Amino acid sequence: MRIDIVTLFPELCDSFLHASILGRAAAKNLFEAHCHQIRDYTKNKQKQTDDYPYGGGCGMVLYAQPIADCLREVQAQCAAQGRGRPHVVFLTAAGRPYNEGVARRLAACDSLTLVCGHYEGIDQRVIDAFGDEELSIGDYVLTGGELASLVVADSVLRLQPGVLAEEKGYQEESYWDGLLEYPQYTRPEIWEGRPVPSVLLTGDHTRIDAWRAKQSHARTAERRPDLYEEWCRTHPLTPARWKRSERAALVRTGEQLAAAAQIYSESWQMSHREACTPDFLAEHTPEAMRQRLEADRTAGWAFYLHSTAGKPDAIVGVCHKTGEIGRLYVSPAAQGRGIGAKLLAFAQKKLPEHTRTFVTVLETNRPAIALYLRMGYREEAGTPAVSPEAHQTFTNRVREQKLVRTQLRDSEMDD
Repeated sequence: MRIDIVTLFPELCDSFLHASILGRAAAKNLFEAHCHQIRDYTKNKQKQTDDYPYGGGCGMVLYAQPIADCLREVQAQCAAQGRGRPHVVFLTAAGRPYNEGVARRLAACDSLTLVCGHYEGIDQRVIDAFGDEELSIGDYVLTGGELASLVVADSVLRLQPGVLAEEKGYQEESYWDGLLEYPQYTRPEIWEGRPVPSVLLTGDHTRIDAWRAKQSHARTAERRPDLYEEWCRTHPLTPARWKRSERAALVRTGEQLAAAAQIYSESWQMSHREACTPDFLAEHTPEAMRQRLEADRTAGWAFYLHSTAGKPDAIVGVCHKTGEIGRLYVSPAAQGRGIGAKLLAFAQKKLPEHTRTFVTVLETNRPAIALYLRMGYREEAGTPAVSPEAHQTFTNRVREQKLVRTQLRDSEMDD
């Protein structure tokens, strides 16, 4: 790959591209890098590269001419090497957001040219004439585009074959699959009283991989809910097959209802603890939840009690009148086994008369939302907000989300 940087500070860019990992890769001819001084292409004695903006305003704007002539020279050099026209990127605050997906796309280019903005920007006409795209590395302003261009160059060049020792070195990192990376640890085993998580010392790579995946999901959901929601949308979940020891029975007896209420109480308090006051959580006792389940059954709901090896561990409800699925709760001790996904698929099959099923969930219940998104549910606009002004039991302003799933009938699936 050939990469060119058009800049007012070529020494700054060149020193970075020939240091550390990239420097060793350049020495092995794994990529070719060139930094071009914009001033070398000016046509005035003062080597001036900027002027006041038309229309007034503070600051200066880079001329179109020297940048255009520099880009023409880069194109000629690429042609002399037998390369095609380079892909030209202008680094500007108004560009589209840069991310790992864009890095992978740019890494496939045979030649890439990055143009660094300065002052109040670049004359738009040269961007329109030569630019293939404009990119921004974040929602903040820098004094120049050099740092932005080096961010792009580093993230693109490290993906070139041979630059990193192992391909796995970047495929398990943050953003590669849309998630943040799990936490890392090294020696000593205990540092200032803080031990390394014990699972990492077991040598059991199946358990380690499961722990790392869980940490990655939890970290992304907490720190970047936007990323996590998008990941859930693009990674559909297929529930695991039911085990022979698993059963789901319609709640009929008082004993079954009491078991369902116990699960309902424990799991509800856990999933709502971020949004509700402690006093309000404490009100949701097994007896209170039993009364709620009885009221729901009177209103047309049917509830199913899931058990593993004869021990109740989850519930789900369906409303044949409306097509709603609700009261999907897994006991805290049984969470993480995929029971929620199995029961949700089970509930969907119990509503064949409805082509659209829906669920309602608090936006703070991220695990539930992640499950619903991965199972094909999507948010429906216009759901009312739940505010502390109206409900003093909530610790902050939260919103209920209505998620809808459109189901195809058998005849439509055959078509």
